[in-house]
Amino acid sequence: MLEFITASAITGLARAVTGARTLWRGCTPLADAQRIYFGNHSSHADFVLIWSSLPQAVRRRTRPVAGADYWEQGMLRRYVIHRVFHGVLVDRERTQGSLDPIAVMAAAVDEGASLILFPEGTRNLGEGLLPFKSGIYRLALKRPRLEFVPVWLNNLKRAMPKGRLLPLPILCTVTFGPPVIIYDGETRDAFLLRTREALMALAPKET
Repeated sequence: MLEFITASAITGLARAVTGARTLWRGCTPLADAQRIYFGNHSSHADFVLIWSSLPQAVRRRTRPVAGADYWEQGMLRRYVIHRVFHGVLVDRERTQGSLDPIAVMAAAVDEGASLILFPEGTRNLGEGLLPFKSGIYRLALKRPRLEFVPVWLNNLKRAMPKGRLLPLPILCTVTFGPPVIIYDGETRDAFLLRTREALMALAPKET
């Protein structure tokens, strides 16, 4: 019960402060669809805003993928990521003895979860998109029936600039686009280009 109250408080605050509105374009939220939501990445608040933009029935089965190096620091972060958001933590540095991040994500999918991930791999402090890392392609190869839904977060970079603990009062938009699936025999470069273009297509023209 405490975790549910905490999750409701965090998501409610995130949406209230950012004034976030949610748009579904060429895609509808389905409680029984297992999906990978992939978005542009500018702050640690990104997955919170995507997660809070999902209907509650979808949100219950959706888990953010996050870096263990950040979220395992301190009791509060560990509580939030494990108990509130049930995050899927991966070792981005791939230290000796660490688990393969793709295997960790695939295991979560096999348990019935949808995932939120950011294929740029790190926060983008500029404009547009950084090149996608290959992880999204490797996951698609392992679980080819998955739908990959692009999600563009507009203005969150301005609302939550690096170093701030609280967001600025700037309206944000969360736009979900048409799902992408991997084609039989599709190469890594072709899939990464196609998913990147699907995400960029949701960005405002000035981006």
